Order: sequence, then structure tokens, then C-alpha cells
Amino acid sequence: MQKIRNIAIIAHVDHGKTTLVDKILHSCSIFRDNEQTGELILDNNDLERERGITIVSKNVSVKYKDVKINIIDTPGHADFGGEVERVLKMADGVLLLCDAFEGAMPQTRFVTQKALALGLKPIVVVNKVDKENCRPEEVYEQIFELFFNLEATEEQLDFPVIYGSSKQGWMSTDWQKPTTDIFALLDAVVENIPAAPINEGTLQMQITSLDYSSFVGRIAIGRVHRGTIKENQPVTLIKRDGKIVKSRVKELYTFEGLGKVKATEVSSGDICAVVGIDGFEIGDTIADFEVPEQLPVISIDEPTMNMLFTINNSPFFGKEGKLVTSQRIKDRLIKEMEKNLALKVVETQGADSWLVYGRGILHLSVLIETMRREGYELQVGQPQVIVKEIDGKKHEPIETLIVDVPAEVSGKVIELVTQRKGELLIMEPKGDLQHLEFEIPSRGIIGLRNNVLTATAGEAIMAHRFKAYEPWKGTIPGRLNGVLISMDKGTTTAYSIDKLQDRGRFFVDPGVDIYEGQILGEHIRDNDLVINIVKGKALTNMRASGTDDNTRIAPAIKFSLEEAMEYIQADEYIEVTPVSMRLRKIFLTEQERKVKGKQFA
Repeated sequence: MQKIRNIAIIAHVDHGKTTLVDKILHSCSIFRDNEQTGELILDNNDLERERGITIVSKNVSVKYKDVKINIIDTPGHADFGGEVERVLKMADGVLLLCDAFEGAMPQTRFVTQKALALGLKPIVVVNKVDKENCRPEEVYEQIFELFFNLEATEEQLDFPVIYGSSKQGWMSTDWQKPTTDIFALLDAVVENIPAAPINEGTLQMQITSLDYSSFVGRIAIGRVHRGTIKENQPVTLIKRDGKIVKSRVKELYTFEGLGKVKATEVSSGDICAVVGIDGFEIGDTIADFEVPEQLPVISIDEPTMNMLFTINNSPFFGKEGKLVTSQRIKDRLIKEMEKNLALKVVETQGADSWLVYGRGILHLSVLIETMRREGYELQVGQPQVIVKEIDGKKHEPIETLIVDVPAEVSGKVIELVTQRKGELLIMEPKGDLQHLEFEIPSRGIIGLRNNVLTATAGEAIMAHRFKAYEPWKGTIPGRLNGVLISMDKGTTTAYSIDKLQDRGRFFVDPGVDIYEGQILGEHIRDNDLVINIVKGKALTNMRASGTDDNTRIAPAIKFSLEEAMEYIQADEYIEVTPVSMRLRKIFLTEQERKVKGKQFA
């Protein structure tokens, strides 16, 4: 029997997965006593650290009681579901983490369904039991019900439960009896998760994720399903479409702690990284040289949303970014498709624009943000949901939306969601909050978060996940207000902004360079208004009392990238550069907008 356990940690966003992995690494003394490690060790790229979410899954391993435990930390956000679906293939069991107050959230349901369908053995960890008004027993009942509804087997329903707080660093079988370490959890893993099976026979290994090193190029990571893989061994690479490529393994690595260790051979059940195989993609099988046999290809849920990506053609193009040509942007999008399975890039009729399909606004915005940090300049259009025709009728994606809000503002939230064709299904108290569940078209969620947060003074907690395609629900009202558009190119002046403040709220500060057609703010009425905020004060030699009042300007509204994506309409673009982000009309001159504006009506 092998002393290897492969586990994936799954949970809703922000329920404490990465923090738990930190504590496991520390308690298995991976680090020297004097080593500075910080928190959230695995969230190692800047974007993950800034947003406090996991975007890409990571592999680590620890030794406990002579058993090697391979741990896979997965993202918790529904938009990165494609990342979770493929890494579950490497695991024999899952740790399902649940917040002791929030309970099972929509994303918990999504990943649990995938894990149970693959027949993985679950261990449930009720985390954050040190929170006030937490309800561990209720959450346990809720998870049992969830498993039952997802048609779990008898064996899966008989899951062990561990209570604790990963932040405080303790785990116990009874939440009222805190311990001082997390060994209760590791004992449960060793006892309950089946050991990685040894499958005799010819080599089979599926590539489930990628790594990149500037020295050796692309590295294939996966779990050896059958047989053994050796250094310098000739192998066959079977592509997803069944095409066969002969190749050779140059180097082999296994995971130990946070790093990789060189190995001469790896037997079935262990997770390893293979160097030297060219032209592979995720889902391909590395098989025996002589008798190659393919493993079933990983199937991933389809994208639900698309956006137009195009080159930057504004008057300020090339001023702030280094990578601005269409070829550069195209190459970068094609490269992203290799490792981001839920993403799809389709060419349009124009030579310099592409339709990029993804799982949701966050999925696409992380790609845009990453490109921008790498020095790219580009423009993106309004996100559109993907509509299908089923039995001759128009169908659109419908999502389950869960909102937790203080009871006194729940009426406002229900009003906002129902305006967007949402249906209220469940309304129940949850601690001192009101728990609301809706079904709403994906179109209705675009732009909803800003309005809900404004209406609830930032207290709403929202989560949503894709449910199914259902018949088209009819038109949904878009943005209610028009925008303020620049008439001229130049630098904004405090004097002009001050004089025009009664026309709306501005997105730009004084002293900023702007161009004709750029969106400067939101109009108080529902039509667009062209304004001039480049004009300075006329200077004369006369002095009169009252004319030299100080300008008093309200602070400009600053959008994040996601907020801007939700704000823009069909005839607008977001211009994204490494330094700045501007909103603009697709047609910059007023004359052009009058002539060509009808196509967006």
C-alpha cells in the first residue's frame, strides 16, 4: 500500500482555503524556524495578493506520520470554475471548507457537485467557528442536505467532520473543545482519504496543469494514472483530438514542500512535473511509446459571456504602453488559451479585433488586468451574454443569485433585482441578516453589483453561479443616465469642472489630459451631453467682488476595471493602458455618432 494521499481543498471564495494550507505547511515544519514566510504563502502573484482571492490552483506537499500528502489549493470564485474542474482529476479526496456562519454558498455547491460526480471521498471542515453568531451544527445539517440533494453515494454521505479555525491554527472533532494544533485534520486525512491506488501496466498520465520556466520552457504537471514514468524515457503524447506525437522525457520532478525535487522515476498515484515534452495542451495524455492508450479527455463547462478585445486606436495610443500592435495582442490571447481552459478566442471580421469568451466578468477582467501589467494597450467593449437557439427558441443563461443584507434594506435589493427580471425564490433570516435567493438572467447581473452596494451602503454580500439555459426573459433596462462627453482635446481645468458640476458627476480630476469623445462623467438626465472642460477662466485687468470665489469641486468617481465593464453601454469602449483607464465612445466625433449611432439603438 502506497503512503501517498492526494487531496484538493475546495470552498466558496473567502472561506479560508489558502489560510488553511498555510497552517498545514507550518505545522508540518516545512520552514526553518528563522524563515520569514508571511501569510497566504500560495497566493504568490500580485493580483492574487491585492484582491485576496486565489486565481490559479497550486500544488504543494507535506510529510505527516510517514505519509506524503499532496495538497492542491483551488480558486473559490465561480468564474475560475474551469481551473477547479480540471485539477480535481489529480485528487482522490477533497477537503470541503465551509464558513461556520455563512454555510454552503453557491460556489460550494458547484465544486462539490463536480467532486462527488468524480467519486472523490469528502472530509468536511467547518471553519471560522471562533466567529460571533456562528452556527456550526446548522451548517453541518445544511452540508448533509446539500450532499443528499447532489445524489452522493452512501459512502460519501458518511463523511467525517472537523471543526476549527484555520486563522487561530486549531482543528478539533468537537467545536466546543478547541485544541492547540491542526493534527486532528491531518489524522482524518490519513485515515479517511483512500491511498493513491497503484495501477499496474503501461504508462498513462494526464496533463492537468502547466508551469513555465524561462530555462526549460513549458512544464507538464499531472498525476501518473498507471505504470511508472522514468527520466529519459521515450513516450507518446496523445493530443485531445487523438493525434499522436512521439517524444521523450528529459527531466522529472515531484512536489516537496513549496518546491519541486528532481526524481528518476515516479510511480502511479503520485503527482509529478515533466520537462522536455513539446507542444502539449491541458487534457493531453502522456502514454507508453509502443502501446499508447488515451485517458478520457477533460470536459469543461462552456463559457457564458463574451467581450470584444481590440487594438487601442484612441488619440493617446502608444503613449503609455509598449505592446500595442494587433499581432502582439493576438499572440498574447492565443497563449492565454493554452492554460486557461474556460477561455475561448474567436476572430472577427475586422483584422484587429477578437471576441474573447469567458465564464464571467471577473474571469475576463483578470485577463485584462494581467495584460495591462505586462505592458499591453488595448480597448474592450461591453460584455455580452451568449445566446443559444434551442428547438427554434432563443435561450439565455440564467444564474442563481444569493444576497445577504441587513433586514431594513432588503426591500431595496428585491426591487433592484426584480427590475432586471429576477425572481425571488427564498427569503429567510440568517443571524441578523436577511438571506435572499433569486433566479436572474446573466444579463441582469451585469451592472447590478454597483447598484446593490449603493442601495445598501456597501453592506450586501452577493454571490452567483450559472444554473442553466432557459427561454429569453425579454428586455432588461440598461443604464438610466446619459454621459458627459468631451468636445475638445486638451487639459481639464478646475474652473470649467466647477461651472459644470450641476450637469452631473465627473470621473476626471482637474489637470488631466483628455481627448474628443472621451467620457468625462455621468449626466443627471437620460441623454448624452457634449461639454467643454478644457476652457480656462478669461483673465481681465478688472477686479469685481464675488467673481474670484474659490472653486469647490466634488471628488471624481474612480471606477475599478470590473465596475467600468459593468458601466459601459454597447456604443462605448474602455481604453486600458499600463498607466490609466479611460471610458470613451466608439465614435469620437459628434457628427459620426449622429450618423452611425442608429446601429446601437
